[in-house]
Formats: sequence, C-alpha cells, structure tokens
Amino acid sequence: MGMDATTYFMQRAIERLNISENLAKSLKLPHRVIKTEITFLLDNGKLVNYNGYRIQHNNALGPMKGGLRYHPTVNEDELTSLASLMTWKTSLLGLPFGGAKGGISCDPTTLSSSELERLTKTFIDKIKDLIGPSKDILAPDVNTNSQTMAWIMAEYSKTVGFSPGVVTGKPVFLYGSEGREAATGNGVAIVTEKLLSLDKKQLNDTRIVIQGFGNVGSHTAQALYEKGAKIIAVSDVKGGIFQKNGIDIPALKKHVAKTGSVIHFQTSDAITNAQLLATECDVLIPAALGNVFDKESANTVNCQYIIEAANGPTLPEGDEIFKNRGIKVLPDILANSAGVTVSYFEWVQNIQKFKWTLEQVQSQLNTFITKAFDNVINIANSQKCSYREAAFLISIKRVLESSQALGL
Repeated sequence: MGMDATTYFMQRAIERLNISENLAKSLKLPHRVIKTEITFLLDNGKLVNYNGYRIQHNNALGPMKGGLRYHPTVNEDELTSLASLMTWKTSLLGLPFGGAKGGISCDPTTLSSSELERLTKTFIDKIKDLIGPSKDILAPDVNTNSQTMAWIMAEYSKTVGFSPGVVTGKPVFLYGSEGREAATGNGVAIVTEKLLSLDKKQLNDTRIVIQGFGNVGSHTAQALYEKGAKIIAVSDVKGGIFQKNGIDIPALKKHVAKTGSVIHFQTSDAITNAQLLATECDVLIPAALGNVFDKESANTVNCQYIIEAANGPTLPEGDEIFKNRGIKVLPDILANSAGVTVSYFEWVQNIQKFKWTLEQVQSQLNTFITKAFDNVINIANSQKCSYREAAFLISIKRVLESSQALGL
C-alpha cells in the first residue's frame, strides 16, 4: 500500500515546517526496534514459538509510551506506524512522553488464561532491560487488558522491585487509576461537544452514528447519551442497528452484556456496516479498527463531522475527499487522546505513590483536552489548514524543538 497514513500526514506537516531532509528522516525512523522470539509451553506440554515486538519510536519528550496488542496480523510495519502516532499524540497533549507500540503475532482466542500469562511474562522477561517507568511504559491495546498489565507489572517487578509505573491500564485495586476504563470515550464526547459549539450547535439536537461498540464505542455512546445526543445507529463486528428516534444506550449496553452483540436489539432495524457508514447524520464516529475511510466509503458518508475515536480510520485519499466535501474531521491524535492522558495520570500516581479521586482525574482531563483542542483550532484557523494538519504541525514542532535543544 506504499506510504501509510501516519507517514503521509506527517510528511504534509513536515513540508509546511520547511526542515531539512535528514532532520525529517530522524523524526520518521524509530529510535529502536525490538524483535524477540517467545518460546513457551502450552498447557498440553507442547512447545510453541511466537514473534514479539516493541517499536520505540521517539523519546525526545520523555519515556516512550504505548500499547501492547495480541493479534495474528501484528507486524513491524503496522507497529511502527502506530508507535509514530503515539509520539505525535503525547506531544500534542503536552505529556512528558514519547511514542512506542508493541505486539505479539498470535491468536489469543486459542490460548487459555494460564497460556496467556506465560506468553506475556516470557515476552516481558526478554525485553525487561529496555522498558521501565523512565524508559518505556506499556498499556493495554487490541486483545490485552488490565489482567495482562498486572502480569507485566509482576514480571517486571521481580527483577527491579515494586514498579507499578512500568504499565498503565492496571486494575484500579492494583495501582490503576480511577476513570481509566471510560477515559477515551469520555474524551471523545468532550471534543464532540466542543467542535459542535464552535458552529453554535448543541448535542441535544444532534444525530450521531457510531461504528464499533467495544470499550471506546460503548463509553463514547454512553457519555454522549448522557449529554442528550441522539445516537441513531451503532455497529459491531456482527452487524449494525438503526433507530431513527435514538437508541436507549443503557438498555443497549445491558443487551450487549447478555448477548455479546448489538444486533437484534429491541425494535431496531438491522443494517450492514456499509449502510451504517452511509447513514444520514450530523456526526459520524468511527470507533473500531483503522483504514475505514478509503475512496469509496469516504464518498458515501452522509454527515457534517467525523470524530476519529479509532486510530487511523482515514486513509489519505479519504482525507482529501472529506476536505473537498467540506466535512470537518477531528483527527485521532486529538479525538481519542483522553486514554493516554489518563494513562499519564496513572503513571504520575504510581510514581508519587499517591492516589487521586475520580473528580481529580476528570477535572485534570478536562483541562488537558480543552487546552489541546483550543490549540488545534487556533492553529487551523491561523494557518488556514485542516484540523489534522494543525494537530501534526503542533506535535511535530514540539518534538523537533526538544530534539534540537537536547542535541540530536
């Protein structure tokens, strides 16, 4: 597919910043690439091997930070792109972090809990010298959760001593942070409301469509529903539902907890994923996987605003189409950045060994998100560019200034 979307959007910003080719190259290439072979015993005594990766992209602004995913498609290219996205996201939010991303190419659905524990701990044992609270901090991602993080903390602490700060997204009772689970979704709701209010619009007369009903999608739906928005369609991997007068989100969440999917909910109409993306609405929120908007689907969307709750949902050609159609896109590095922001708060609490209340977390989150949002809007207006270009301009400039001040 040639240049991935992150590199393309980055390239656009770099051209505006007018810097030398070699300096640009230093921003694109990862600081360090770790590839390790993980061998462990299955419950039946059989030996298996998997590839584990950690791409440490940039540490000019602080220790590297990013998720760990378990998925059959995990490879070095995908992780490098995602690690780079983390560098720009943390920079945009003004967090003292750089970017990283890790993964193990495996199908976790075929492994038992004890097998997953051995897989995780073997991987951490291999990379323990290159991670840590002041080097590289891991977090949950696709197919990993707070349990995975607890295992990582246990394995890492074996050699180093008590070290909860090596990971974020831990269980709340085990040095995790209040408000972490719902953070990304709540942040999406905050920026949606802010973006609409720039055009003097309010959530209570806004129709919203959400693709994906996992952690991010469901918490986004809940937060927007509580703020009075009308969520008219949602989907997950099994299919989608549509209700013209708005879906009762708390009831839908109960339905999903019981049945495992949004489909067959009450009196809703069944729709396909393609129909969902083309549903007429005010705000469309992709909250599933990346690469959703290509040339074809970008032409079918029927909305005024797109809020990127997922990472990398828009391909470069989709982005151009949105620009030409006058659809306002709030980019992933701003729209879903509340997750990493609350991860930062968790890390701070771990380092200070002092726990914050949920109110403290929410009020600080609001401050960080609002500041980043205002910053992006101001740059977009003054530079006459898209929100995405503005976000990349701000974040790349910060990393660049730090790199130069530190001495390349």
